[in-house]
Amino acid sequence: MAKRQSATSLDISPDDERKIRMRKYTIAMSVRMVCIVAGVFTTGILMWIFFALAIFLPYFAVVLANAQGGTPSQKSTEITAPKLSISQSQIRIVDDE
Repeated sequence: MAKRQSATSLDISPDDERKIRMRKYTIAMSVRMVCIVAGVFTTGILMWIFFALAIFLPYFAVVLANAQGGTPSQKSTEITAPKLSISQSQIRIVDDE
């Protein structure tokens, strides 16, 4: 008998995925704001490091927020079609004449 599809092998819902991505992006942008404020109140090489982080962090934030949660497992992508077998004794021919 063929294996049945399981609802537990489905990925997370699009709404949940969007919430997770938004949370990651918000955290990264909060770190960026901290870098900007720290860059304003520091001097020397530390100021340049904070400003460089504030400049390049949006790119990494988008990449991290949109990164998928790993590769899909073989189990979740495998689709099994049901097999239908009818024995000869189950076939019945009906004439309307």
